Amino acid sequence: MKKSGAGNGTKFRDSLLFRYMMIVLLALLFLPVVVSALSILFTLFPSPAELKYGSSDELQTVWHAEARRLDGADAAAVNARLRALKQRYADATLFWVDGEGRTRLQLPERGGLPETWTADEAIRFMKRSVDADPFTVVAFFGPEEKGPGFMVLQMPRAFLNIEWPVQSYASLYFGLMLFMFVAFVVMSWLFFRNIRRRLVRLEAAMARTDEDGLPAPVAISRPDEIGRLEHAFGVMADRLREGREREREEEELRKQLISSLSHDLRTPLTVIRSHVHLLGRERLSAQGAESVKQLEAKTETLGALIDNLFAYTLMTSGKYPLRIETCDIVRLVRQSAATWYPLWEKEGIEAEIELDGVSLVWKADRNAFLRVLDNLFQNVVRHARSGGYIGIRAQVLDTGIQALVISDRGPGMQAKSDAKGGGIGLAIVDHLLREMKLERRTDSDEGGTRIAIWPSREHG
Repeated sequence: MKKSGAGNGTKFRDSLLFRYMMIVLLALLFLPVVVSALSILFTLFPSPAELKYGSSDELQTVWHAEARRLDGADAAAVNARLRALKQRYADATLFWVDGEGRTRLQLPERGGLPETWTADEAIRFMKRSVDADPFTVVAFFGPEEKGPGFMVLQMPRAFLNIEWPVQSYASLYFGLMLFMFVAFVVMSWLFFRNIRRRLVRLEAAMARTDEDGLPAPVAISRPDEIGRLEHAFGVMADRLREGREREREEEELRKQLISSLSHDLRTPLTVIRSHVHLLGRERLSAQGAESVKQLEAKTETLGALIDNLFAYTLMTSGKYPLRIETCDIVRLVRQSAATWYPLWEKEGIEAEIELDGVSLVWKADRNAFLRVLDNLFQNVVRHARSGGYIGIRAQVLDTGIQALVISDRGPGMQAKSDAKGGGIGLAIVDHLLREMKLERRTDSDEGGTRIAIWPSREHG
């Protein structure tokens, strides 16, 4: 697996926290930036429909400037100028009042205006025009606008841009704010969805194993916190794989060692057996005969232990072939018991076999099942001879399954025993039963040991 620097620490700019802070910061900066940009945009590119004649301030400035220029002009000049201004402000209403208070030119003609203006009428007119529609501008003639005459422009407010541009585009601003909110939500959702996808992918990689039962390494997607987790998981997977390789090598070495020892010990053991046999044929004292008897017993035990070691090595190496076929288990049990009966009788063990009228037909390997029985019977002789009893019967368990039950009245498996080799014998029993799809349950206490054997659910 290719290593990454993510395992040495994540830089802040590469972290998930930094990325999400940038999303939040962009969202916070979006509002003032957009408002400022739109204000500048509306100023540089105003709406032609709203600013057809300019703003109200511009209109007032232009109208007062025209009134100052007409100071001292005669009626004909004023009329001519108003007609020219009417062409510029086609939607406006224009009229002027001379110094004697008479209404002069009206563009267009309209009713409701007094022919002669008094001071009160002028004041009332200007008061009605304040904040009214149409928008009204009154400008007195003269440089200081002291009169005596004045000119009036009235423009429908629909043609004036007298509001701030943002207020005129409230719907656009609302849409932009909504877009900003939706964009923030979408970016946050995409951010956390990406995190979730990476975590789910890492979880799937943790659950996925190869033929050795080990997880496969995960490619590091980004140098952030999840990337560090992926890196750590990859390192763990590599270490597990290295450990499994070492375990496999050590197991293979152990098997080779046991196999070599088994072969190397057979030859001297055979020589010892032959000499012990020859020694037993000599005229010996009672104590010497007893010693020879003990030697023969220990030699047989050592031979059985070596055989078990060799057989267990073959089994764990997959070199112990089994031929599974339909077997009469009761017949195999009787065959094995008959072989062991003389030894049981010699050791003072009473055998109680209750298999009459019982039918146990299972799929098994004949030789392997006989070896299972031999190891179990041998354990009784080694560890439970003090009970003086061995029982072999078929019994229905509490689960409703009929099983073969082998029991004794020894001190139980928890008691200490001087005999050795029982552990390897039971290991062989478990291995062979598992290969034949049979199950074993052992109940042991101070009153003895009870071993039940029955077909598993996968048993054909």
